[in-house]
Amino acid sequence: MKALSSALLSCLVLALAGPPCRADDTLAQTIARVKPSIVGVGSLQKTRTPPMNFIGTGFVTGDGLSVLTCAHVIQKLLDANPDEVIGILTGQGEVAQFRPAKVQALDTEHDLALLRLAGAPLPALALGDAAAVREGQAMAFTGFPLGTLLGLHHVTHRATVSSLTPVVMPSENAQRLDPRRLAQLQKAPYTVFQLDATAYPGSSGSPLFDPETGLVYGIVNMVYVKGLKEAAISAPSGITYAIPGSHMQAILQKNK
Repeated sequence: MKALSSALLSCLVLALAGPPCRADDTLAQTIARVKPSIVGVGSLQKTRTPPMNFIGTGFVTGDGLSVLTCAHVIQKLLDANPDEVIGILTGQGEVAQFRPAKVQALDTEHDLALLRLAGAPLPALALGDAAAVREGQAMAFTGFPLGTLLGLHHVTHRATVSSLTPVVMPSENAQRLDPRRLAQLQKAPYTVFQLDATAYPGSSGSPLFDPETGLVYGIVNMVYVKGLKEAAISAPSGITYAIPGSHMQAILQKNK
């Protein structure tokens, strides 16, 4: 029989002495722990109003000076005004602070980017063993859906790992295969986590973590969209994908 989790054991003990313990209580405690490590990813341009802008999410790991996010988020920033300074936003709401960051590495194949901070380290999240993730496992992710539209206010979504699936899925119509997708098909496909969860633009780069331990097992990187891209907001599909943490481990190891 599989060993009981520490959280469940705690609930059994507390049930004998007081009110019943709920899984919601455990998640609430985990969210409070992980929020200081989750940052907005964006840019600063002093002549702009407002000067700080962010379009995605990232999280701090390692020694507290490494930030992981999605490559497509960084690519959008790199393609923008060259006068913009890329960095992260920490804190929350009106007290958000901007910290410049160096783009240390881009792994476009796995849609990962590694940023490097200078100065004082931030609280860091630990990575779990992504190979241990199974279908049906409960997860959560925290980020900044819709970016500046909602401001720097952390939002957490529950998620279920609904499938471990190849990153490149067959197209309904061969005519919809573009050169980029054809190039992907030439490579050995790798497995991603398909989630039963709703994510939005701005959620990219959110850490996918265990609701009990806070260990990070993946990073949210894309949403299945029905119809036009605007439907991601007006009619979300509820199907989200995340890159497994093994690829995050690799980019961190390679850029020590």
